Amino acid sequence: MSYAVKEIFLTLQGEGVHAGRRAVFVRFTGCNLWSGLERDRAKAICQFCDTDFVGMDGEGGGRFATADNLVKAVAETWGSDRDSRFVVLTGGEPMLQVDKALIDALHAEGFFIAIESNGTLVVPRTIDWICISPKAQSDTVQRSGDELKLVWPQDDSNWQAMQSWDFSNLLLQPKDAIADPAASQANLEQAIAFVQAHPKWRLSLQNHKILGLA
Repeated sequence: MSYAVKEIFLTLQGEGVHAGRRAVFVRFTGCNLWSGLERDRAKAICQFCDTDFVGMDGEGGGRFATADNLVKAVAETWGSDRDSRFVVLTGGEPMLQVDKALIDALHAEGFFIAIESNGTLVVPRTIDWICISPKAQSDTVQRSGDELKLVWPQDDSNWQAMQSWDFSNLLLQPKDAIADPAASQANLEQAIAFVQAHPKWRLSLQNHKILGLA
């Protein structure tokens, strides 16, 4: 199969347990919870996404005919140093496109593979680090992994049930109320209060935005 990619870029992981780690991000186009078009946001299952995953016009983006072609672009973005190679597969929803051929090709090039998924599709355990960010009103079928990242607040989110899922880390991330700093601050305060009241959870911030990174 071919792969439709919005962008490929080198940065630091901004969120979660691996925050601060050098990483190549591969952002796939498409999502099954929102079209990515503003005209559809109000009726989407996920209405608070802050990411542009429409089209293939971003840095390093395009259509890659094979897994080897995509992995070549990832390796070139990382550079010649083969130590601690780390790639983050994200979107949109990466599991609409990620397959065994891509996973095997990335491993063959020495990459530790992380994925950021909404959990509505099964994620193979051959991926080294599985981060799931459940969305209220969707059916989360992937209930195990390394990191559960719940964006907060979300109406109707069953966080109590999530505590029994098989994740090594439970993270709460305040929702970025796009273009509304006061609402973002209120969400941060709610997230801090939640973590203080529920010690199984840890606070996760979008450090890349704080630092002005991509």
